Amino acid sequence: MNTITNDQNDHAKQHPFLVITVIAFMTFMGVLTETSMNVTFPTLMKQFNVSLPTVQWVTTGYLLTVALLTITSAFLKRRFTNKQLFVSAALLFIAGDVMCGLAPSYWVLLVGRIIQAGCVGLTGPLMNNIILDVVPAHKLGTYMGMANLIVLVAPALGPTFGGAVVSFASWRMIFWITVPITLLLLGLGIFIIKQYTPTQHYEFDWLRFGVLALAMITLLMGFNIMGQPGALIKFISYMVVSAILFGTFGWLSKSSHKALFKLSVFKRPVFLFSFLPYVFLQYSNIGLNFMLPSYVQMVNGATAFIGGLILLPGSVLNGLGQPIYGWMLDRFGGKLPLYLGNSLFLIPIAIMMVMGQEMSVLVITILYTIYATGRSMAFGNSMAYGLKHLPRDEQKDANAIYGTGNMLAGSLGTTVIATMMTSVHISTLSNVENIVVGSRLAFGMLALLGVINFFLFRRLFKSSK
Repeated sequence: MNTITNDQNDHAKQHPFLVITVIAFMTFMGVLTETSMNVTFPTLMKQFNVSLPTVQWVTTGYLLTVALLTITSAFLKRRFTNKQLFVSAALLFIAGDVMCGLAPSYWVLLVGRIIQAGCVGLTGPLMNNIILDVVPAHKLGTYMGMANLIVLVAPALGPTFGGAVVSFASWRMIFWITVPITLLLLGLGIFIIKQYTPTQHYEFDWLRFGVLALAMITLLMGFNIMGQPGALIKFISYMVVSAILFGTFGWLSKSSHKALFKLSVFKRPVFLFSFLPYVFLQYSNIGLNFMLPSYVQMVNGATAFIGGLILLPGSVLNGLGQPIYGWMLDRFGGKLPLYLGNSLFLIPIAIMMVMGQEMSVLVITILYTIYATGRSMAFGNSMAYGLKHLPRDEQKDANAIYGTGNMLAGSLGTTVIATMMTSVHISTLSNVENIVVGSRLAFGMLALLGVINFFLFRRLFKSSK
């Protein structure tokens, strides 16, 4: 067992932001490359001769891998030191960078992205777990907001960065540019990151992990074939198998004493009714961040650079507003940021659904900016509010489930929305008009989730009393 001195713990609680910042910046690098790739899809489709549903696995596969690693985060945090996890994350990121930068084919690129996903899969939960270790509950929203400020600047820069690199150089430079920055962060982390809680040897539950991983993969595979001719029977089959696997995981969890995470947190309404809006908001965010850059290129005839630029104002406000949104939660409670944020999330989505092809690039940019402000206000605070009202011994398990749901929802968001965009084939309409119809259906689905969130938040506040 790893022992921690009182002096180390005291130092951590006095200066937690130094360590949190380094880990947040490493997570930033992973999110930066992930969001940068979204605007490269039209280019990758031409270069590697693959379809949109195939190329979107560059994002879906990445997020799925992050989700699978996040499942293990409660175990990893108790079993390994913070420094071991951080160094592993950095090395996986660098290895993925090199493989993607040299990729001769689409499938090599995809494998490189899956390897690179290990970075966010390790550092994202690690960042939140260290905050839970050293930050008092009454400051939790503020500190999580400050950490998210760094991480969520990546979606602001990612599409613009990716679009600029594709327009003025090559998509491969996305990976080569990030190598030296990651090496610098690795060096800083080795010297700065300390251990603040003891580690213990645990036996990992490989059986439950394998069943849950198969359930998630089957779920995504099912949604990935939606819209293909004659795919209904296959889709239903995938959904049945996935449901059986999820049920098996739940049955195994009742008797398992090996480490993974505790499903008992789902019995707490305050967790359940914060978790569901959290994953709905992430589903919408990743899906829309994929959809809009492709939409303006395919429908409005914009360049890849413009496709990335439309997300910049909203994503900047998304990142910069995080400390303010966290402070709102600590100062005023959950109702103000959650209800207000969800309202700002819902209204622009409804307008996009109604306007359809009448939207110009400028209108899309303005609507996305309002949407991103509201989504970010509600997103981080959903998780922070839930964690605040959970016992400390359940927070790491809840963090693992929030993170897993986050990434799985992102994978589903990209898969489903990519399918909806391209699944409409009305013979009397042009290809562009079919994409517009499919996109309006996707906007309608996201608007429905916004309405459902209001009911979930209402239940959340009742349960927290």
